[in-house]
Amino acid sequence: MQIIAHGGAGSPPEEPADRQAVLDEAVARGAEESDPVAAVCAAVRVLEVDPSFNAGVGGAVQSDGAIRTDAGLMTADGDAGAAAAMPGVCHAVEVARAVAAETPHVVLAGERAVSFAGAVGVETGLDLWTDRTRERWGEAEPPTDDAEAHLRWVREHFASDEREGDGSGDDDPETGDRPARADPHDHDTVGAVARAGEEIAAATSTGGRWLALAGRVGDVPQVGAGFYASEAGGASATGAGEDIAKQGLARRAVGLLERGADAETAARLAIEEFDDAAEGDAGIIVLGADGSVGEAYNSPAMQTAREG
Repeated sequence: MQIIAHGGAGSPPEEPADRQAVLDEAVARGAEESDPVAAVCAAVRVLEVDPSFNAGVGGAVQSDGAIRTDAGLMTADGDAGAAAAMPGVCHAVEVARAVAAETPHVVLAGERAVSFAGAVGVETGLDLWTDRTRERWGEAEPPTDDAEAHLRWVREHFASDEREGDGSGDDDPETGDRPARADPHDHDTVGAVARAGEEIAAATSTGGRWLALAGRVGDVPQVGAGFYASEAGGASATGAGEDIAKQGLARRAVGLLERGADAETAARLAIEEFDDAAEGDAGIIVLGADGSVGEAYNSPAMQTAREG
């Protein structure tokens, strides 16, 4: 089994060695599996329970004080499944896997996705909070339940993905203030890509973005944005979700594989093209059908691990 995993593209982690050890464990766990779907799910599950990443436990908190998880998974033969906006679900990747395997659909969302998760044996109703997330949320002065109040609050608090020093990004039209910088944990989405022979699978999982509007869904569960796979290979993306969704980053990388690029070239070119078109940070891991492996990012850091 050949596998590569990432722990998100963003600021340099506070304890990189500890996070790297978890990533190493994740790919080791995945490499033990017999097929790529099981491999990427096994790897991602390890990362979803570790609060130093933004997936599952310790995920970002939305404007109504809820942590909602998203995930997506796709195989080389075109099977795809995703699940979004699920409160109380740690292993979102397993819900995405079940959507692909058990339903005629591609995406389930919200409370019905949670009900589906329970029906297929994925644990629900979990407490995904940590001391760090409780402390930050306690300082956030959340809005009332009024929809307009939520909108005003999100406009003031949702972090900008503008890179420091580039002069881009819009000031608030009412106050003239520049939006807050993104939290270091905002982009710590996790993902993995695995290959065994001609079989390939890619998966991505996230806790979303801090202080986003309740119900916000980013790139991760969108086919071609946060994840993609074809007979040419697979990719898992991480970073500024709105920009990644608009650019179709994972599909772009796999498209480069389909046109003959190796994985390293595909990753590099995909991020270069993204960098030219978007203001936010992003990273991507790519695994080609030929066994080539690549990673690239335009953020200050992105940790990965690989086996095979």
